[in-house]
Amino acid sequence: MASPEIENILENSDFICLLKQAPGDREILAKKLNISPLQLSFIENSEQGHGLLIYKGIILPFKDKWPKDSPLYAAMTTKPEESRAALAAGMKDKN
Repeated sequence: MASPEIENILENSDFICLLKQAPGDREILAKKLNISPLQLSFIENSEQGHGLLIYKGIILPFKDKWPKDSPLYAAMTTKPEESRAALAAGMKDKN
């Protein structure tokens, strides 16, 4: 996070989505992006689906819960085992 390359990426990004971050990274991000302590609570030890959206200097905390049995959850999950299970269930429904 402290490298010049990362700094350039942050400076040139209009839209940033932050999920759970490591303590050292949170400190750097808070300073560089002007994130308040209250806003930081959304990316420290946060639950799945909690985070911060940053767009043109506006910081928006979010808590997003999707039913695990929905097609949208299956499409968006970052857990490979859940994606595979959802795909397998979808295949059974079509047969």
